[in-house]
Amino acid sequence: MRRAGKAGWVLLGAAVAALILVPFFIWGASIERGYAAFLQSAEKRPLVTAGVIGGLLASDVLLPIPSSLVSTSAGFLLGFTRGTLVSLAGMMVSCLVAYMLGAVGGRPLCRRLIGDDELARLETFSRRFGDWIIIVARPIPVLAEASTLFAGMGRMIFRRYLGLTLLSNLGISAVYGAVGAFATAVNSFLLAFAGAILLPLIAMLLAPGRGRSRKADATR
Repeated sequence: MRRAGKAGWVLLGAAVAALILVPFFIWGASIERGYAAFLQSAEKRPLVTAGVIGGLLASDVLLPIPSSLVSTSAGFLLGFTRGTLVSLAGMMVSCLVAYMLGAVGGRPLCRRLIGDDELARLETFSRRFGDWIIIVARPIPVLAEASTLFAGMGRMIFRRYLGLTLLSNLGISAVYGAVGAFATAVNSFLLAFAGAILLPLIAMLLAPGRGRSRKADATR
């Protein structure tokens, strides 16, 4: 039974990873090229730009969207305030879609692959550690999407999930918006692009240390 449970978890993890990564390998390069072409004339059409940026970020859980670059370009093209709000709105829609996918489609899959007992353990784990997992994972590609899907599977309290993702997405959107807006001030999209790459890299470097420190605190 234990071996079967482990095999089920491996299959579940593989299914979640495939949902996130397979579209990247199929459409990732095409989407990035298309967005790069769109950016060449985006500044002349702010309403269209806001709609495209918001729509791309809203579909991030299903499509391989370069979210850090898109959020940074929101600040660059729309200014700090509007760019932050557009980015926040798109990210929140993506989080809501991911939660519903996990809750509606993911739970039946969990029951089939890992069984009711392991699903109950996932719910317990979500209650105990789900808050900080959502916060730490939000800036990190792949983990951000996976954490929101598992939040739905683990029946994380929705209003708490909504509050945590709202605060996290607001912080991320504001940081990227500020980088993009500052790049506008110095007339350098290269700076915005560098920020879009460096910020998630810094987040990935810091996240494991934060996770270990929390684990150490829990064992004291």
